[in-house]
Amino acid sequence: MRRIIYCGFTLALLLGSCKDASDSNKSVTATEISFTKEGSLTIVKPDSVGSIQIDIEVADNDYERQTGLMYRNSMEEKQGMLFIMDQERQQAFYMKNTRFPLDIIYVGSDQKVVSIQKNAQPLNTSSLPSGAPAKYVLELNGGLTDKWNIKPGDSLSWQIQ
Repeated sequence: MRRIIYCGFTLALLLGSCKDASDSNKSVTATEISFTKEGSLTIVKPDSVGSIQIDIEVADNDYERQTGLMYRNSMEEKQGMLFIMDQERQQAFYMKNTRFPLDIIYVGSDQKVVSIQKNAQPLNTSSLPSGAPAKYVLELNGGLTDKWNIKPGDSLSWQIQ
């Protein structure tokens, strides 16, 4: 009797795990995540007259902070993502599942740049630490901090819609 029950159980498992042949013809397509403007940010340089304005997306909850710009193929030059962290402390980001280079700007609670990780390489899981306490993090396309001469001490201000 045990043998019959065992055989029946094994047969049920095998039949339950069979894949429907029609599933093999289906394809999965990923939808490109597009930029959604949620505010504007201004970078003010103390040693010059000008300022730089960009549109921003805001990551202010756990899911958004963990996902960031992952799975996107690009971002326009005057766009960025502002991360609002729960507390000011040492921060560290990485580029897992991020497909294009980024400049990662760490910003203190006084809204001044404390450090920059330049040209972070796509799909790299190496830690990119802030080196100083930061409450905010701004991600821009790689190379823009050099192009716009952004340095520690520069100030950021933003408005969220």
